[in-house]
Amino acid sequence: MDRTIRVVVAKVGLDGHDRGAKIIARALRDAGMEVIYTGLHQTPEQVVETAIQEDADAIGVSILSGAHMTLIPRILELLREQGAEDILVFCGGTIPKDDIPRLKEMGVGEVFTPGTPTKKAIEYVRQAVPAAG
Repeated sequence: MDRTIRVVVAKVGLDGHDRGAKIIARALRDAGMEVIYTGLHQTPEQVVETAIQEDADAIGVSILSGAHMTLIPRILELLREQGAEDILVFCGGTIPKDDIPRLKEMGVGEVFTPGTPTKKAIEYVRQAVPAAG
């Protein structure tokens, strides 16, 4: 049975630029997914709590501040602590190429850099979330 994929789109830390997050949120929604956008200046704790409360399949983190190697590992750690490591984490933003393999080793499913077509993110989420339509 197909079901609707639920994605939390999150802006963590002090990053105040949310244009990209809103674009990806709208693209995922237009592709038939249910999207919960957390708004600006969220803590990793708030993002994980929202994902668990909303029974999300995935968390998409948009980050432009350069704090990705602190904030994203904290989200992954909190998911493990809460027994919710089955929630897919992917991210996008200005993330240096050298950090991408390190993030993936930590448990990030995919990293999208500026200029990536939204279609790629949609396709990724659809194939990465198990038993979804």
